[in-house]
Amino acid sequence: MTCPVAAPEAAMNADPVHPGPPGRAAGPDWSKYLPMYSLVALYVLSILLANLTLNRFIALPIYGQLSVGTIFFAAVFTLRDRIHRHGLKAVYVAIGLALIVNALAAYLSGTPWRFIGASFLAILVGELADTGVYQALLHRSWWVRVLSSNAVSVPLDSVLFTLLAFWGAMNLDMIVQIIFADIVVKYLIAAALALRGRSHDDRIVPTGLHES
Repeated sequence: MTCPVAAPEAAMNADPVHPGPPGRAAGPDWSKYLPMYSLVALYVLSILLANLTLNRFIALPIYGQLSVGTIFFAAVFTLRDRIHRHGLKAVYVAIGLALIVNALAAYLSGTPWRFIGASFLAILVGELADTGVYQALLHRSWWVRVLSSNAVSVPLDSVLFTLLAFWGAMNLDMIVQIIFADIVVKYLIAAALALRGRSHDDRIVPTGLHES
């Protein structure tokens, strides 16, 4: 006759498991998406503020005319690089939301559509260049990825946007000054933000929007 084996004490004292209501599966953990949502919100807000203030200028001490919008738009590049860590789909969602929000804001505020069109065409072209460089350097450190991708996308964005937004409305010298100030300030602000937001963990963050 076989004697029953006594159950471990821990198992005997464990609380019984109460299954949830039948037919209802556990919902997704939305908290893991919070960092991505925060980055996308900041990305959209930065572009909105940039578009609302891009036709206001500050004369630099030595040379250059700085668009106030540049101060806000400089954050876009580093924010976009951080959204890249959640996958390309997350980047495209961010751009799509920014386009919708800014189109609505332009309609309500009377912002010239030329500015909105120039802004998003420059963003799309800059994104293609930025993505190509960033994705090619995924095996490198965060610093290398950010500085290398910005080295291509910042001047491309600045030149394209300024020509589309102001060509014919300003003289050539003013346009050159705007481009010069735009590139210098975007580099400085983007580098500062990248340094402050640098993470010791450079791995891609797995989310539902990540593309393999």
